Amino acid sequence: MVASAEAVAVVVIVTGLLQVGFYVFQLLFAAIALSTRPPVPRGATLWRRYSDQAPPISLLAPAFNEELTVVESVRSLLALHYPHFEVLLINDGSKDGTLARVIDAFGLQRVERYIDDRLEHANIRGFYANPALPRLLVIDKQNGGKADALNAGINCCRTPLFCAIDADSILETDALLRVVRPFIDDPNLTIAAGGTIRIANGCIIDSGRVVRIHLPRNFLALVQIMEYLRAFLMARLALGKMQVLTVISGAFGLFRRQEVVEVGGYSHGTVGEDMELVLKLHRHMRDLKRPYRIDFIAEPVCWTECPEDAKVLGRQRSRWQRGALECFAKHKSMAFNPRYGRIGFLGFGQILLVDVVGPLIEVFGYLLVPLLYALGLLALPWLLAFLAVTFTFGVFVSVATLILEEVQLRRFPRARDLAVLTFVAVVENFGYRQLSNFWRLQGWWQFVRKQQSWGTMTRKGFGSAASS
Repeated sequence: MVASAEAVAVVVIVTGLLQVGFYVFQLLFAAIALSTRPPVPRGATLWRRYSDQAPPISLLAPAFNEELTVVESVRSLLALHYPHFEVLLINDGSKDGTLARVIDAFGLQRVERYIDDRLEHANIRGFYANPALPRLLVIDKQNGGKADALNAGINCCRTPLFCAIDADSILETDALLRVVRPFIDDPNLTIAAGGTIRIANGCIIDSGRVVRIHLPRNFLALVQIMEYLRAFLMARLALGKMQVLTVISGAFGLFRRQEVVEVGGYSHGTVGEDMELVLKLHRHMRDLKRPYRIDFIAEPVCWTECPEDAKVLGRQRSRWQRGALECFAKHKSMAFNPRYGRIGFLGFGQILLVDVVGPLIEVFGYLLVPLLYALGLLALPWLLAFLAVTFTFGVFVSVATLILEEVQLRRFPRARDLAVLTFVAVVENFGYRQLSNFWRLQGWWQFVRKQQSWGTMTRKGFGSAASS
C-alpha cells in the first residue's frame, strides 16, 4: 500500500513539476521576446511608418444577443486609426434588440452585397449600410454559431486580411497598426497574428474607449486579470517566439484570408473554433511544406468584459476546456509527429500537459495526496513536495508574470493596483485554482458526453464597467 501511495504521489508531483518547468521556460522566452523587441512607437509614428504599406483589413465582429454593448463596440471599431479597413458586424440571429439598436444608432438601410460561396454558413437574410458610413456593413443571418458567423463574414469581406473580434470587445485605437506589423515585415511568410486581451471590468469607458484603467472590485474579475496576464503575456508571447503558437484568441486575431479559405474556414461542431483554425493552418502549411509564420504581438490590446458571476465563469471555463479537448482529439495525429516539427512536439506537448492531463492529475492529487498522508501511507516529505509544487510554484509563476508586465509594458498606472494584483496572485492559489480545476473537470465530462452547447453568457455592458 505504501508503494502504491508513493507511486500516486510521484505521478502527481512529476506532472506538476513538468508544468512548472514549462511555465518557467515560457517566462524566459517571454522575457527574451519583450526585451529584444523593437522600440514601441507611438500611434502617430506608427501611422507615418505604416500608412503607405498597411494592407486593407476587414474587421469581422459576430454578435449574438449583444444589445448592451454592440453600439459602443461598433463606434470604437469605426474610430480605429488605420488607413484602409471596413467593419462587418455579423448579427447571428440575435433574439434581443441587437440588430434594431445598430440600425437605429447608425441610420442603416437595406443594401445588396456580393457573397463568395467557398465557405459554408447559414442563410444570410440581408445587408444593412449607410452611404455616410462606408466602412460599416451589417450582415443579418440565421443563427449558426460563432464559427458560422465568421465564415459568413469571410465570404463577404473584400480584403486580403481579416481581423476576427468579439462584438462585446473594444480595440485600442492603434491596435490594428500594431498587430499588422508582422504582415508588413514578413508579407510572404506571415499568415496569422494575435494581440493581447485585457479585462475592461472596473475601467472607465467613454465613447467606446478605455479612458482610464482601474481594477474591478469583484474578486473573480481580479483573478481573471492575473489569468489573462499569464495566458497572453507569458504563454502566448513565449509560444509565438518559439513559433509553436496553437491558439489565437477569437476576441482579437488577424489572418490572411487566402490560407483560411484554403483550410475551409472556421469549423462547425466545436466550441474551440479559434484554436482549431490555428491548428488547421499549421497542419495545412506543414503538409504543403510551405514556410510560414504565426506570431503574437504583446502591444496591441483588445479590452473585453469578463464574467463576475461564478456560474457564468464556470460555464465559460468548462467550454474552453471542452474546446481544447475537441481540438486535441481532432488533430491528435499531429502530436509528436516528426512531420509537423516543433508544433507537433512543443505545441501539442503543451496542450497535452496543460489542457488534457493537467486538470485530471491535479484534482486527483488534491483528493488523494492529503488523504494518503492522513492515513499514514505517505511520509511528510511527499506531502511537502506536493504542497510546494501546487502552491509555492503557482505563486512564483503569477508574481513573476506580474513583474514582467510592470518592467516591460507598465499597463497599471498606480502602485496600489500592483499591490492588489500581487495579493491576488498569492491568494488565487488557495481556493480559486481548485475551483477552476473543478470547472475544467466539468469540461472533460461535457467532452466525453459530446455536449456542444455554449451556455448563456450574461454581461453588464461597458456602461457599468466603472462601478463593477
